[in-house]
Amino acid sequence: MNRPATTADILPHFIGGSLRPASADGARDRRNPSDPADIVARAPVGTAADVDAAVAAATVAFGAWRAQSGPARADALHRWGDAIAARADELARTMAREVGKPISEARGEVVRATVICRYYAGEAVREIGEVIPSQAADALQFTLRDPLGPVALITPWNFPLAIPLWKAAPALAFGNTIVLKPSEHSPRMAHLLAETAIASGLPAGVFNVIHGDGSTGAALVAHEQVRAVSFTGSQGVGARVAVVAAERNVRVQTEMGGKNVVIVARDADLDRAAALTAAGAMRYAGQKCTATSRVIVERPVEAAFLARLEAAMAALPLGPVDDPACAIGPLITTESKARIEHVLGANQAETLFGGKLPDDARYRVGNWFAPRVIRFGGAGEPLALTELFGPVLGVLVADDLDHALAMANATPFGLSASLFTRDLRAALGYVRRIEAGLVRVNGDTTGVDPHAPFGGTKGSSSGSREQGRAARDFYTEIRTVQIHP
Repeated sequence: MNRPATTADILPHFIGGSLRPASADGARDRRNPSDPADIVARAPVGTAADVDAAVAAATVAFGAWRAQSGPARADALHRWGDAIAARADELARTMAREVGKPISEARGEVVRATVICRYYAGEAVREIGEVIPSQAADALQFTLRDPLGPVALITPWNFPLAIPLWKAAPALAFGNTIVLKPSEHSPRMAHLLAETAIASGLPAGVFNVIHGDGSTGAALVAHEQVRAVSFTGSQGVGARVAVVAAERNVRVQTEMGGKNVVIVARDADLDRAAALTAAGAMRYAGQKCTATSRVIVERPVEAAFLARLEAAMAALPLGPVDDPACAIGPLITTESKARIEHVLGANQAETLFGGKLPDDARYRVGNWFAPRVIRFGGAGEPLALTELFGPVLGVLVADDLDHALAMANATPFGLSASLFTRDLRAALGYVRRIEAGLVRVNGDTTGVDPHAPFGGTKGSSSGSREQGRAARDFYTEIRTVQIHP
């Protein structure tokens, strides 16, 4: 049964291995986006004193953690994966309730979280350097990779387990310690993640969690003992994070927005293209950084593709999110809903199909927004360049593939793209010409394997990559050693 939160329900921070009450009064309610009467969590707004305490704990823990052997750190990550798996059902159900993620996707994210822990457990025991020939015949020259120190992780709400872990697991595998500032929209999930860290036996101070808002994150980024910052969020905030980190000359990684595109060539398998485009655009209400937000279709197949797209979209059920059949849940906040409605209204968007919620009382409360397909007036219009972060897909029509690629690249973003075609020569040319960090052929724009590098080009990323072997480059620095007899 849902009940109102009380003062006793205010979540603690997780600092130095212990759950610690906030240093100041005041808290922020996190409400179920499907049912605003349901308060999922009440989280404190971390102060500079809370940030100081968390960074101090990470700093103290760093010496002993970096001195651990790779196998010992691998064992710790395996135990963390086990602790997450042991609470899989609770984690998935809480995720659905707190951020509106359909339960089937929430369960998949929990599985992904355990996979991430186990993958980086393997990375912890890989080589940490290489032998390099020296000009001096009697010298041994080699490199070592050293951890950076305490690192700050600032993460969004839409993947409240996967994104914190694909940052935290490699950081820990390579010997760093962590202060995590999760989104204010997913505090309960961050609290449960801290509880799994406790259950796994991670040493005190190695992983810390500070709840808060933008001011908390700003204090963390600016802290003089933080040696690197990994951020996922909006382009505007990411740009400010990068500036502050650059002024302090510490390593920074920012993953920001996208205006991801699907190109449908005239020779494409239209059924496959329509099904995957609809799924990429509409699942989880389009609230993924890799969600499809533009589709460019070659003119000869426009009508046939749009007919299939409409049918594919109709086959994706809207909530409730605890129904295993649900594909599209609510938007995260009322503010997000209002913003999307304002942008669409201000740009007088033409709706091709969709745009109506079911005639059901349950959709009259909460942050429900009707999925829709709209027509863009041109590749350069504001609506075609603005990330909406909702279940809205815009259509453009191209004369040929060259025209489609020109429109696809006419955006400040460059995260994910896909081309549907049967022409291998066209596919190989597109792979080289599309301006995106994640490039697909005949696939969905969303997602990436946990062991593959993740990141975008242009305004979507700072240039470095997350996940896979690329994560080692960010979370370590190279020491060159030369020994003479």
